[in-house]
Amino acid sequence: MDESVILGIKDLYKSFGGVAATNGLTLDVLEREVHAVIGPNGAGKTTLVSQLTGVVLPDAGQVVFRGRDITRMPAYRRPHLGMARSFQITSIIHDMTVLENVVLAVQAKAGHSYRFWESAIIDDQLTEPAMRALTQVGLETEAMQVAGPLSHGEHRQLELAMVLATDPELVLLDEPTAGMGREDSTRMVSMLESLKGSRTIILVEHDMDAVFALADRITVMVEGRAIATGTPDVIRADRLVREAYLGEDINTAIKSARET
Repeated sequence: MDESVILGIKDLYKSFGGVAATNGLTLDVLEREVHAVIGPNGAGKTTLVSQLTGVVLPDAGQVVFRGRDITRMPAYRRPHLGMARSFQITSIIHDMTVLENVVLAVQAKAGHSYRFWESAIIDDQLTEPAMRALTQVGLETEAMQVAGPLSHGEHRQLELAMVLATDPELVLLDEPTAGMGREDSTRMVSMLESLKGSRTIILVEHDMDAVFALADRITVMVEGRAIATGTPDVIRADRLVREAYLGEDINTAIKSARET
């Protein structure tokens, strides 16, 4: 494998009830790039992310992270390799404070026991990385607030802080701007732009403005297959991508992808 490839996906296949969610999917993710994965609803994007994180195991194919085959590695072990994921729906604990939510993420990565909060919250080894992450996403002044009443956009910021606090090499972001208004979405894109070059990011996103603002390369999925991968300019000009998104001839697009 090329040394610049941090994640290699080869011939990944997963079906549900006879319907292939990923269907011979092959792609490489380069170190420290923002690699966006886009496609119509049902293209298999979230199933791909679930397979990369071990939540769903593939029926066939291979996933290699930093030269190590992790295809069948349990999900709980993958964060210790330097992988972290955010979800389409926020996974914060609403009756904890903002800081406690992030400390919980730090504890989980470090393998600490879930100690009684009065002792955990004063442990500098936990609170310092948690506060750094909150500062990165602009929530440091809300650290001691209960998380539940925060706005939807702030919940997404908090979840990003929980991801960053584990100091991952590879971040998988599943629809980070989902449900956001324009102002919150713009803020999230700015935060993600500030991370470019510091770590590898796989971005699954429907907002094409966000995709083209952030991505170094884009992979387009249709019916579980990658029909195109390239820079934003290459993807904009790709005939197969236009056909897939405009619905003019998806079957032709898939057939052409198979033959290339």
